[in-house]
Order: sequence, then structure tokens, then C-alpha cells
Amino acid sequence: MRTVTEHRAHVLSLVAPLAPVAVPIAAARGLRLAAPVRAAVDLPGFDNSAMDGYAVRSSDVLGASVRTPVVLPVAGDIAAGDTRRHVLPPGATLRIMTGAPMPQGADAIVPVEESDGGTDQVVLTLAAEVGRHVRPQGEDVRIGDELLPAGLVVTPGRLALAAAANVPVLQCIPRPRVAVLSTGDELVDVGQPTAYGQIVNSNGAMLAALVEAAGGELVSVRHVPDDPELMRSALVDQPGDPDLILTSGGVSMGAYDTVKEVLTSVGGVDFVKVAMRPGMPQGSGVVGARRTPIITLPGNPVSSFVSFHVFVWPVLRRLAGEDVPADLLQEVAVIQAVAADGWSAAAGKVEFTRVRRDPDGLRPSGGQGSHMLRALSEGDALAVIPGDVDRIEPGDLVHCLPLVGHS
Repeated sequence: MRTVTEHRAHVLSLVAPLAPVAVPIAAARGLRLAAPVRAAVDLPGFDNSAMDGYAVRSSDVLGASVRTPVVLPVAGDIAAGDTRRHVLPPGATLRIMTGAPMPQGADAIVPVEESDGGTDQVVLTLAAEVGRHVRPQGEDVRIGDELLPAGLVVTPGRLALAAAANVPVLQCIPRPRVAVLSTGDELVDVGQPTAYGQIVNSNGAMLAALVEAAGGELVSVRHVPDDPELMRSALVDQPGDPDLILTSGGVSMGAYDTVKEVLTSVGGVDFVKVAMRPGMPQGSGVVGARRTPIITLPGNPVSSFVSFHVFVWPVLRRLAGEDVPADLLQEVAVIQAVAADGWSAAAGKVEFTRVRRDPDGLRPSGGQGSHMLRALSEGDALAVIPGDVDRIEPGDLVHCLPLVGHS
């Protein structure tokens, strides 16, 4: 039987970061940069006003104050977006708006609050020194500066910086493309009536939602009956050239575990038991001429859900360029929380308890049976209980893996 760390290491060994692609900046949010981003323009691109007010020569407002105001003629207006090259006449001022380019000859701004707001002539009460309320060209960024190093994830703020620096295309690791196959004769589509002995295919919808919440690109979601030939055909005919195939069901010891039967016969996939609860039966390997990585998850929805977080999520992140540890407790996402309630755990196995993080501490989010879905809907994390712990007591410090899609 494998440990959780051993199986994580195995599935991570099946994949490497995807080849970089050129991505239009509007589509780059959430992707990891494969190359540095360098500024194509200065920021600001020209000297401009930081305030609504009056552009002046600082020498013309020496000594200006409320007691000793300076009165200057207003030679015109400069609006934000004005592309004309204005010249400030000596002994005058130009009314100017925030972001508007500084006129030649001006070296300071007197804010409108330090004036009477005049339009023909203005009373100024501030002795603005050189550079007062002026944003110099290149103050923030110089053309050619490295704005963002390779390896960073493109957040909205980083995207804004690259866009402002006039960089239209970024070199990024693309989103991993994922195909989802749920298997079993007993499954019916969501919304269809169920006959006796049938169940709704919640795994297809759940895994599809998890893939997208984890940053993957879903290329197909299909249901395959327990038919070896149909399963073989489904594995060969994969629309969208997926980077990863996920299956659910048919990986245990049952007589109709078709996924295991088919993939064992073609080779390239290992089926093992992992010392964890839920989710003990696991399979992984590569299939087809393209040697596409495949992870086969248990059919039980709770087991499949937990297995996704422990094994599939790290694989998606590695495909997307992240350095992911094999040891779950070294995950940057893992946090610690204090147990508000006590609960028992499975000795000898890593227990993944579905929990919710309340203000007063951590507690199980509902029934913990592997068939009980309510705990998934009410929980926001998985408590990771080591195999040498058989009970959590109130006040214990517990490692938790937040659920995909939860903060």
C-alpha cells in the first residue's frame, strides 16, 4: 500500500510544465509567466499634472499665501487627453486637469483648492516649489524595465501594469486541458429520471467544476457505460487533445470495474491502494500514442472529490508551471486551525475529514460517510489527520487543505 506522499510523487512524475504560448493580455489572468515582462513605454509617458489646478512657473508664485496671494492671468486650459504641445507664457498660468500633460515652461502645479478658481485670472495662495504635484515622465517605470519576472501568476494588478506599459502579448504557461470520463451503467444524466438501482451522475458535474475552479480548461465531459470496447474507444478518441484525462469509477476490486480492466490490459497504468480515507483505490499512468497522463479516481463522489484535491489539483498546478511538493503538508495552501469539536479518525491511514472553519474553531461539516455529499456542500476545507492519530480533541491544532474554489 502506498502512502499519500508516495502516490502524490508518482502522479506528479507523470507531468511537466506545459510549453509556453503567446497569450493576448486580456486572456492572461491566472496564467503563470514563462518569460519576463518588459516595459514598452515609460510610465508616466510624459510629465503630467497630479492635480486639478494651475500650471505655473514656481518663480512666479514665490511667497504666495493666503495673506499674500499672487494674481496671474489664465492663458488657457489643458484637459486630460489634450495632445497639443502647450507653452506657458511668462508671468501667466494655464488651468490644467489631472493627468493632462505639463506645458513647456511650467514646473509646478497649484491645486484648485489653493485658488479662487478663476478662469480669466486667478488668485493663487500656494508658493508651489519646483516639481510640486507634477508626475515626471518615467517616474514609475522606464522603457525596457523588467516589470514582472518569469514565474509570477498574472493577477489583475500585474495585468494592469503590463497593459499600462503597452505590452499586448505575454508569454505564459497555458491552462491545462482536461477530459473527464465518468463510468458506470448505473449513472444517468442530471435532470433525467432515475429507475430503481440508478443514480445521478454527480461526478461528471463535480469534476468538471473542480477542474475549472482549479484553473484548468475543460475540453470534454463524457459518461461511458461499463463496456470495455466503449471504454477503449473513449480513451482513444479524446477531443481537444487533453493534457490530462480524469476518470471516475471502475478502479476497485469489483467484477465490473471496467476502467481497471481496460487499462490493465493495455498497460501503462498502475492501480494501487493508498493509505488514506476516503479514496483508497487509485490509478494513474499514461495512455495512447501521445502518452497522455491519466488519473483514475474512485467512483464514490466523496472519494473522488477528496482524491481530486490530494492528487489531481497538484498535477494541474505542475502542468501550469508551479513547483508542487510531494508532501501534502508542505503545500503553501495548507493552513492550521484549532479544533472546536472532537472526532475520531482511521488509525493507520491519513484521514481527510470534511470540515468547516467557524469563528470559534474547526468542526466536521456533517456526516463523514464516504457516500454523504452534504458535508461537501457545507465544508470549506479538508482536515488532514496523520495515520498515527486516531482522535482529534477540542483544542488540537489541525492541518487543513482549503477546498478548491474557497478562499
